[in-house]
Amino acid sequence: MSGPVASGPQEGTFTALRGQLQQAAAEFAGGPDALEGILLGIVDDVDRAVREPLEIFPVCHHSPASALAMARRLREKQPKVVYLELCEDMAPLLTELRNCRLPVAVQAFASEVDGFPAEWSPLSVVAPITEASAEYQAIAYALDTPGVELVLVDRSSDHVFQWDARARQSAEPADPDAQPAEEDAALHGDALGVEIGDLRPRFAALEEHLLRHGRVRHWSEWWHQYVELPLGDSDHDTYRQVMLLIGSLFRRLAPGDTDRVRVDEDRERHMWTRMREHLAATGTDPADCLYVCGAFHAASRVAEFGVHGTDTFEIGPQSATKWQHGLIPSSHAAIEAQFGLAGGSVSIAATQWTKNLKRTGVRPYRLDGQAGTKRSKAKKTAAPPVPAPAVTPADRLTGFLQRPPVLDHLDEAELLGWSVEIVRAARRNGYLASTADAIAVFETSILLAGMRDRARPTPYDFQDAAVTCIEKDVVPGRRDVRRLVEIMMGGDRVGQVGYESLPPLARDVHDRLAPLNLKLQQRGVQRALLDIAGRPELQACSDVLWMLRHLMPQGAVRPIMGERKLGERSIQESWDLALGTHQRALIELGYEGVSIEQVLEQRLRRAAYGPQATAAKVLGAVEDATLYLGSRRLADELGAHALAVLTTERGVDGAPEVLQRVRRLLAYYRTTEPVLPPWIESFVKAGYAHYCTLLPTAFTDDDASVRQVAAMLGFLFSMEGLALSLGCDRTQLELAVAQSHPEDPSKVALLWAARTHLGTLSRADLRERCDELLGNPLVLPSYPRYLSGFLHALVPLPGLTDFVVEAVSNAFARLPDPVLLPWLPTLITTLRGSGAELAPLLIREAGRIFPGKLAALDEWVPPWRMQLGPDSGFVAPAADGPRGAALLAAHPAACDAVATLLGCDGTWDTAAPGPRGAALLDRHPDTAQALEALLTGP
Repeated sequence: MSGPVASGPQEGTFTALRGQLQQAAAEFAGGPDALEGILLGIVDDVDRAVREPLEIFPVCHHSPASALAMARRLREKQPKVVYLELCEDMAPLLTELRNCRLPVAVQAFASEVDGFPAEWSPLSVVAPITEASAEYQAIAYALDTPGVELVLVDRSSDHVFQWDARARQSAEPADPDAQPAEEDAALHGDALGVEIGDLRPRFAALEEHLLRHGRVRHWSEWWHQYVELPLGDSDHDTYRQVMLLIGSLFRRLAPGDTDRVRVDEDRERHMWTRMREHLAATGTDPADCLYVCGAFHAASRVAEFGVHGTDTFEIGPQSATKWQHGLIPSSHAAIEAQFGLAGGSVSIAATQWTKNLKRTGVRPYRLDGQAGTKRSKAKKTAAPPVPAPAVTPADRLTGFLQRPPVLDHLDEAELLGWSVEIVRAARRNGYLASTADAIAVFETSILLAGMRDRARPTPYDFQDAAVTCIEKDVVPGRRDVRRLVEIMMGGDRVGQVGYESLPPLARDVHDRLAPLNLKLQQRGVQRALLDIAGRPELQACSDVLWMLRHLMPQGAVRPIMGERKLGERSIQESWDLALGTHQRALIELGYEGVSIEQVLEQRLRRAAYGPQATAAKVLGAVEDATLYLGSRRLADELGAHALAVLTTERGVDGAPEVLQRVRRLLAYYRTTEPVLPPWIESFVKAGYAHYCTLLPTAFTDDDASVRQVAAMLGFLFSMEGLALSLGCDRTQLELAVAQSHPEDPSKVALLWAARTHLGTLSRADLRERCDELLGNPLVLPSYPRYLSGFLHALVPLPGLTDFVVEAVSNAFARLPDPVLLPWLPTLITTLRGSGAELAPLLIREAGRIFPGKLAALDEWVPPWRMQLGPDSGFVAPAADGPRGAALLAAHPAACDAVATLLGCDGTWDTAAPGPRGAALLDRHPDTAQALEALLTGP
């Protein structure tokens, strides 16, 4: 902390209060000690702040009392310059507040960082603003009053992260007893919150002491009861001195967190430096200015404090990070969740603000054109001359501290209305509440208030009473009674950013979706029906929706009917749209570009060129570029990069996904393009050589699964024709298979299947090996693993489907139950993992082989067990019969030319008279005769 600063003359305004505090400290502590220093130091802080020529107005964030005192003071003083504790780079956005419905948050956003750790990205800073806040009153006054200047003096968004290396973890956690409601609590995301007047004890023991003796559960309830209500009707001097007293108390009793103290003091030095710079540049009289800051910072003790403070603080430069600024919707629940307030406290504050305005008759400031408010008809006039301030402010602290608490009278009508309304709301949400429950809530509220030394039940007392009397043991709906009370007290008001204040991208999305004739800014889910065949102009809307589905969070844009695949387009689509609910996500897209096509292209490039990019991910980016953007240029560029990434990979983890994506892309290009793109030809050629090289190692590597090896073989076998046409050598594949010597049974079966495809192992030999495995008692327990390998072999070799059906049937027929039953989960898991490709093949082949009726199953003989009998109709040629076809012997010229070309010598056998036709036609001539009659008939 900074060194001691002179506190000014000790005699003056608070002389009597100092004497009383000295006497109290001596009486409680038995003599002068640290307690006396703390108490007198608090008075010195208040005295120093009230004597400052530039009037300091201490506030607490989202405090109705602060907002009311601010509105009253602005109308009395009419300052020409308002200095506001808010990030200085957010100033240009404040004029856009008039186009929004509060609450909203001013946001600074950076998706790409330069000068900060990469894991912090994206950086986001938000400052929520509600109507019942002092900063909104100051903003509305300054923007709508001619001749008034609004100057933001707090550190910039960039310095927020520069000054605190742990800024992302510095936000206070939400109270576990005050969970925010529904998804509205996440409107700020993981942004770092900046607020005016973070007024809460940093000394845990002090907060615990205040809560225990105040008979409250949460700090928000203590503040409402002991600060908000007493200051609601106080005059300006009393309000200011009390707030300064509280800020100084919390500051002097703060624990020794050096990092947090350093940041606080640097913020105060920064703000006073900026104010002195502005005063020197403009020549404004400090008496014509008003400094609005949190009460904690108003009681600052740094050397730079005041218009006559030292000028030793240097503000460092910003980093190279490019910041984007905008407005995002906020909500009461989001504010409570981000700043650790009790659930419903901001809604209760909004209700208290309305009551204060009705009771006091103070006319608040509102921006002209503000959504949800009436346009003011009064003409703005220039600020009148400011009266000279009093030399010695009056002491209001002594009277306030000595005054006994004012006990409000019970407003039975208000409490009765609350009780009836909560019962009605409970019944709508599934509770079995009745009039008796309303009476119980009414009486219990009074009882709880009495137990807590309150003559009038507060909303928190009423909330506890409602939970006790209505919510028994279960919650029948999605809202509990505590949440129902919060809604009844004002609800979780959710703000909205107006169309004029949206970034260009968001406005472009709304304009392009205008043909849907939907209120896209309205919260909730809306159904959009697109008859593209009947209205071709809706195809553009469909393109936008598919891109938004790819870019925005789940639930913002959800297809109900219709799909988009390579080479396929739906003629009818149905969508559930919730763009109003996810307005923040749409606005943050606007920070990344001016159109969704640009943002999508940037994200695809980022995913393809990122350090964690694999060949499969890059191919996915190629597919998305083709599917959503239709960009051949981008697809070719990313495809060439996929080839470079594939050649550097030394593992086979992505082989299954590479196989699937390459197959889809090849099928698409073969049906839509006259020739294949050069990049995919190069990819197939390089992939063929790449996987041939890795195949022997993958067969023996324990980390490579059988599914991954099967995908490699699938790439090699399915792309073999194209690869050979491009100059690849099949010998490389044959050598790779010959050099593979797996030990795992599933991989052994996969190797056998590959050799069958290459012709080095016949079907008969493969069937014989399986029979040997079933006949060997030592190998029998591992036979299901061989079958798993055969199942995976269907990925590269779908032609083996009949053999796999045969092998599985033999296994079910011959394996004992102790071996078969434990294997069934493995079989089901294998089919489920590749069910989209394997299960239809097996089912179709089994349906072809097995009988269609149950009665025929007993007499059915599998085709692989049938023996050809003598009456089967097959006549083998005689041993001494002709070995060649008669046609070749009759016309030997072609064969002679080929023999001469190959250098072969030989003679032709004499063709013996052969049969006139197939023996089957001679035995069953009816079909041939019927065909003859049909063809030769009249």
